[in-house]
Amino acid sequence: MDFLFYLVPAASLIALFFAWLFFRQMMKESEGTPTMKEIAQYVREGAMAYLKQQYKVVVIVFIVLAVFFAILAYGFGIQNSWVPFAFLTGGFFSGLAGFIGMKTATYASARTANAVSRSLNSGLKIAFRSGAVMGLTVVGLGLLDISIWWIVLNAFVHEASASQTLVVITTTMLTFGMGASTQALFARVGGGIYTKAADVGADIVGKVEQDIPEDDPRNPATIADNVGDNVGDVAGMGADLYESYCGSILATMALGASAFFGDTEMQMRAIYAPMMIAAIGVVLSIFGIYAVRTKDGAGLQQLLKSLSVGTNLSASLIAVCTFAVFYMLGFSNWWQLSLSVLSGLLAGVIIGKATEYYTSHSYRPTQKLAESSKTGTATVIIEGVGLGMISTAIPVITIAFAIILSYSFATGFSFDPALITKGLYGISIAAVGMLSTLGITLATDAYGPIADNAGGNAQMSELDPMVRERTDVLDALGNTTAATGKGFAIGSAALTALALLASYIEEIKIGFGHLADKGGELAAQYAELAKANIPQIVEHFNITLMNPVVLTGVFIGSMMAFLFCGLTMNAVGRAAEKMVVEVRRQFKEIAGILEGKQRPDYTSCVRISTKAAQHEMIFPSLLAIVVPVLVGIILGPAGVIGLLAGGLGAGFVLAIFLANSGGAWDNAKKYVEEGHLGGKNSESHKSTIVGDTVGDPFKDTSGPSLNILIKLMSMVSIVMAGLTVLIHG
Repeated sequence: MDFLFYLVPAASLIALFFAWLFFRQMMKESEGTPTMKEIAQYVREGAMAYLKQQYKVVVIVFIVLAVFFAILAYGFGIQNSWVPFAFLTGGFFSGLAGFIGMKTATYASARTANAVSRSLNSGLKIAFRSGAVMGLTVVGLGLLDISIWWIVLNAFVHEASASQTLVVITTTMLTFGMGASTQALFARVGGGIYTKAADVGADIVGKVEQDIPEDDPRNPATIADNVGDNVGDVAGMGADLYESYCGSILATMALGASAFFGDTEMQMRAIYAPMMIAAIGVVLSIFGIYAVRTKDGAGLQQLLKSLSVGTNLSASLIAVCTFAVFYMLGFSNWWQLSLSVLSGLLAGVIIGKATEYYTSHSYRPTQKLAESSKTGTATVIIEGVGLGMISTAIPVITIAFAIILSYSFATGFSFDPALITKGLYGISIAAVGMLSTLGITLATDAYGPIADNAGGNAQMSELDPMVRERTDVLDALGNTTAATGKGFAIGSAALTALALLASYIEEIKIGFGHLADKGGELAAQYAELAKANIPQIVEHFNITLMNPVVLTGVFIGSMMAFLFCGLTMNAVGRAAEKMVVEVRRQFKEIAGILEGKQRPDYTSCVRISTKAAQHEMIFPSLLAIVVPVLVGIILGPAGVIGLLAGGLGAGFVLAIFLANSGGAWDNAKKYVEEGHLGGKNSESHKSTIVGDTVGDPFKDTSGPSLNILIKLMSMVSIVMAGLTVLIHG
């Protein structure tokens, strides 16, 4: 069995090798004309400058939190001594994944634009494989981090029994998930504010007020807009999905150790299973990446089909290999657990297809949204909000079925309370199944901003209009794949968050163990609670819907989803206001901009977005960390369970609504720009542009940040469980 484990770090190194290979292949391509190179350099420098500023802020937050965890561990003895270090490595690897992906994207956009001038397939290949650098880096670094901590903790952690040692190791590893979640939230919120402030400012003044094309070099905000695509949609998304990927694997490992407590051999099998599935997913994602290609002259439907070939091939092969993994590991119920994984995989495919249907302008919902522009901007907004709300039905029902099926398969369709942990293990392994092909699904997501930037470079470099037409086709596809990627992240967050609820209770039990070790009158009672099962802990803290403390937590958790969205939405609004004022000022005061005789001051717009993002990201991000701590201190474990349940229920549905509304508004605009309903510069076009600007913070700031919020609150609660038990035990 130890030999099987070493397949995991081997798979991580394979992923990192192919990421390096695709990066090298991309760098060998030409960036095109001197103007194209110059514009790409502007974007690259702006993106790197922003990321350095963001990391300075994040480093301070991480140092403060690490010191706090060290005090809990070494000063009060209520925290595992490895937690501060695990927390820091989680944040580091999450940030590194985003950095590598963004750096690749800034080099790839001009090369994609140049390749598109030769053929659509050439452009798709460069953009997609550059996106694959992000996908393979995320899964490679994720598995590497997990492998390193597994080896280190096995060497140094030794509890009273082998079973207890495995529980402590896996729950400790969960805490590096908090580091990844914290970094991801700052990256998503900060990057989202940056990119949408620039995007909204550029669209309102440039496209609506001045009737100049998107990404026109005369628009002062256009460089900031292109920089934003990289820092928000690439670096932020990479950190986000790194956290989702690792969180699902770590939660499953922790539940596996708890579900089979007392049987060390079965614990090891249950711990290795999610790592093995993820490792096989890495290799099969690479097969899928090589399968993606298209023909020149392909439309959106053909391009979607090309990407579907790759993702479906990887998913199908994973489905087959899952049965082999569980059989090889010696599970008696190997085929039932395999069906749990398949339920997660199938749920991911259904959510992806539903998202595609509601956000792609190849289908009726988005076309109907575009047609509503004939009666003005108000109807575009109303139709888009309604579309987003309706679009939540299929993903929610799908996840509900996936939860019930994966739980039932894992328990043999028994709902005996004694089997709860094994059932939750089934749900958690379903989340691993959903994310097992992340290497390729993230490639389809990261490809979008690269295609978008390629279009911007083509426009600013004044290339042949045919080049821009081709990049627009790739960009429209990117809007759909980005929405699909967000659907995967949100769906996996729902499944993983359920597993994290169980992991929280396991951490509560470990907290009781620490109290028992301290001795005292209640030491015997604490020792018994440390050995209790989930129903017994639930009974001890009266975690039922009849308990007003639990209901209070549910309301606070639901409120957090809306409060967080409101804060991030308003942050984008304030930053966009400053951008609009600056762009208007330049058009008014710098003579010759609109005639193309004078270059705008791009730097001032980049500075506005950078400063706004750095300032505005701090409060909402810290709120997500502070609230679970306060709820734990004031309301105890019952309140925390309510908080996490409320945040999951409201946040999951709200995130889908925001992502799909935003994606549909964006593609409705693209539909008009292709020549429908009067085409560019028509009244319908202006109405859909406004809809798109409303949808920008929906889909790229508030929506994608919610799935991180859901898991970060869970992770914080898990890490702070020892303190909660100390106060309310």
